[in-house]
Amino acid sequence: MSSDATAQVLALITSIFYASALVSARAGMRYSTPTTVTLVSILIQNLLLWSAIFVTGGVHTVPLIGILLFTVVGIFQLGVRLLAYTGVEKIGASRSSALQSVSPLISAAIAVAILGEPTTLLIVLGTCLVVAGIVLISWKPERQLANFRRWHLLLPIGAAFLTGINHPIRRYVLTMADEPLFFSALMGSVSLVGFLIYFAASRRSQRLVWNRKAIGPFLATGVCETMSILMIITAISMGRVVIVAPIAASYPVWSLIQSAIFLRDVEPINWKVITGIVSVVAGNFAIYLGR
Repeated sequence: MSSDATAQVLALITSIFYASALVSARAGMRYSTPTTVTLVSILIQNLLLWSAIFVTGGVHTVPLIGILLFTVVGIFQLGVRLLAYTGVEKIGASRSSALQSVSPLISAAIAVAILGEPTTLLIVLGTCLVVAGIVLISWKPERQLANFRRWHLLLPIGAAFLTGINHPIRRYVLTMADEPLFFSALMGSVSLVGFLIYFAASRRSQRLVWNRKAIGPFLATGVCETMSILMIITAISMGRVVIVAPIAASYPVWSLIQSAIFLRDVEPINWKVITGIVSVVAGNFAIYLGR
């Protein structure tokens, strides 16, 4: 199997793991808070990945610029977690994941503007499909969701923006040092330090709530998100961002399926949500085909 083909498979696995993380987080947040699941996920990421580094022989030599850039990526990843999980709490896993799936557009825009990559008609068509999907997903949802505010839609979009920036940075660093496991673990450490600073400075409403009913879902969230981070970084180390990012962003489909199965008493899913998710995913694949 070629490196591009392997990268595509890893990107697909990433999408499944990340969808699972969002859905299990939503299940646990019936009894707890986004701040709590963020902390649990970060702790699990550090535990699993640093343990894996220890088992596989320790840290290898990497350039200082790579460490500095992945430090920035780790800070952005903390923002992704906080925005994504809060978005899941406010507007639901299916809607939140669909809005986050615009991240390949941001990655592509950076590639075109900074790296000089050409655009195509399919990429333009993909952009239109993604925008149409967002309109369908966000159209008057306050009729279905209690305490909805339109600014809640900015939470997953903010997570998408940070993710879109992260992908090109990761790719640049991984071309200098092919150490996806180490850089994934480094991101976890940076995110943990950033979280502690954020928690110390945040309002009391951003509290930790430990409930036994949330422990199982939050542990599942941490494992799934850790695997999604490791898989996406490994995929980017093997294939181009324009190939990997759209496939990894297909997780709304898996989120929709899992939400319908496991969150039937939480997630209201109608034809607009389904059509919007299909449109967003179709747009991402059009961008992939038009590379």
